[in-house]
Amino acid sequence: MKFSIGGSLKLAFRPWVEGIENIPAEGPAILASNHLSFSDSFFLPAVLDRKVTFIAKAEYFTSPGVKGRLTAAFFKGVGQLPVDRSGARGAGEAAIKSGIEVLERGELFGIYPEGTRSPDGRLYRGKPGGLARVALATGAPVIPVAMIDTEKVQPPGKIVPKMIRPGIRIGKPLDFTRYQGMEGDRFILRSVTDEVMYEIMKLSGQEYVDIYATAAKRQIADAAKAVEAKKKAEAEQAKKAAAE
Repeated sequence: MKFSIGGSLKLAFRPWVEGIENIPAEGPAILASNHLSFSDSFFLPAVLDRKVTFIAKAEYFTSPGVKGRLTAAFFKGVGQLPVDRSGARGAGEAAIKSGIEVLERGELFGIYPEGTRSPDGRLYRGKPGGLARVALATGAPVIPVAMIDTEKVQPPGKIVPKMIRPGIRIGKPLDFTRYQGMEGDRFILRSVTDEVMYEIMKLSGQEYVDIYATAAKRQIADAAKAVEAKKKAEAEQAKKAAAE
């Protein structure tokens, strides 16, 4: 199914790729990518000859009904791995465990260090827990990846994609084996993550914002609520004035 989906995506959107030679022909590697769109997890595997596994919410694989079964089949077909978000430490620990297992099998593991999609196309601070801990626990090289224009293909909230040609830039592998055994050191985790994010920034050309994307989303949501509250207050004031 991966090949049929990948072939269809390549035929329909003709994504361009730079640096494909940086993907090893065999052996484990971590693909650390920026995250602009829901479709990122589909376009990257589509252009690679090797299977790459991303993680996804377990709910995508357990929804009932025909739609649920089709969704589960689709996510499995494109190499998504279900992660149970329950438990004491939630999805973070489950994702790390899953990533290590994928790499121990000698496969490619895909991860988005920002932790969520960018709300505005800019590159946000990488979260140090997942990427760095998996890299240091396994010794696998980290390959920075930049997705280009995928947010224009399928903007948030849009179901029907636009026929825009996206791009993918793949950087040279980064070796962090010098830090192996130090995954408990938060300063090392921060340093590894920042180095990867810097390489992604160079590849993508995105403006870098030194806050987490989750915090940016909260700020945007709060600003939208404030605007809506102001409009409502002005409307109420105008209504009151008209009644006087």
